[in-house]
Amino acid sequence: MAKITGAPKHKATLRRLRSPAARREYGKAMHAAANMLATEAAISITTGAVGGKNHVPSSPGEPPNADTGFLDRSIFAEQTGELTAIAGANASYAQALEFGTSKLQPRPFMAPAAEKIRPKAKKLVEAARNRVIRGGTL
Repeated sequence: MAKITGAPKHKATLRRLRSPAARREYGKAMHAAANMLATEAAISITTGAVGGKNHVPSSPGEPPNADTGFLDRSIFAEQTGELTAIAGANASYAQALEFGTSKLQPRPFMAPAAEKIRPKAKKLVEAARNRVIRGGTL
């Protein structure tokens, strides 16, 4: 009969993965990722933008060019639960710009920002998981 070795260590690791400390660690990583998304979206709107009488609207498919600064200042990130966080924009016209309307071609700024930060966000979550598995400081 084969003897199983390492079972106690494996059980301890599994307990750590489900612990309240682990959930806090994952939640922090998700909130950090949402903040990265909000920052990247705001940067995409403000980079190279000129407001006022010299303002030039963006082309369809490109992020909006900031004019008044209201849209980029309306972008937020917040933790919505123990393991969840969101990023979005509160400007009344944000959805119309992101997805377009019958009269306006889309000028997405959140989706491209999400794609850009996805690898970094994944690394944040993986790092949190690795800290939990190693039993590091939580």
